[in-house]
Amino acid sequence: MPDKKICIFNWSGGKDSTLALHYALQDPSIEIRYLVTTITEKYNRVSMHGVREDLLIKQAESIGIPLYQIRLGEMPDMESYDNTMKLHLSKFKEEGITHSIFGDIFLEDLRLYRENKLAEIGLQAIFPLWKKDTTNLIEEFLNLNYKTIIVCTQQNLKDFCGKVISHALIAQLPAEIDPCGENGEFHTFAFEGPIFKNKIPFTIGEKVFRTYNAPAKTTPDNDSSSSSKALSGFWYIDLLP
Repeated sequence: MPDKKICIFNWSGGKDSTLALHYALQDPSIEIRYLVTTITEKYNRVSMHGVREDLLIKQAESIGIPLYQIRLGEMPDMESYDNTMKLHLSKFKEEGITHSIFGDIFLEDLRLYRENKLAEIGLQAIFPLWKKDTTNLIEEFLNLNYKTIIVCTQQNLKDFCGKVISHALIAQLPAEIDPCGENGEFHTFAFEGPIFKNKIPFTIGEKVFRTYNAPAKTTPDNDSSSSSKALSGFWYIDLLP
């Protein structure tokens, strides 16, 4: 058997993270020590996704892997973000972590950014979903009986915010929207499926629109796409524990 890869898993709580973790847990060469999530300190919510910390904790408890939170300021600049991440990655390295797992699918410059930052610490990256067809991925996710709700969308997708993803819903997405939202079109919260010991209960709260004064360069946790264009805002649905 090859040497064990001692890993952290970069956990957003959404569908891509869930499917990537599903794959990683089936690999006998991988041992996952922590689910690592960035939290916006001011709101106690998952960065960009806007999901409450309480629900994130329930996800981790249901999965059975310790949660490690990295607390960030609201919309940090790249320098602050990089410095914070380097501090925590160095700590992981000292604990014997060798690899960091991501749910990215096809954004080449985002992958390069991640690999370069890890290399500075002496860590390596794993991308279980890399270059897989996004239509096939969302179909597989649903066929595995995972369930996820859209918690954040670009402003033109307001009607989809707060909807549970289904085969029918994916078919309704505009043609220019990636079915996995890989360009940052939407984000999700996974609440049921094979990696969860129990369903994560929640009720649906208020839908709100928020605008941001985006920094010149967005961090990976502010915008999952690597595009430099600034969007005017996002719709969020508040999930209540």
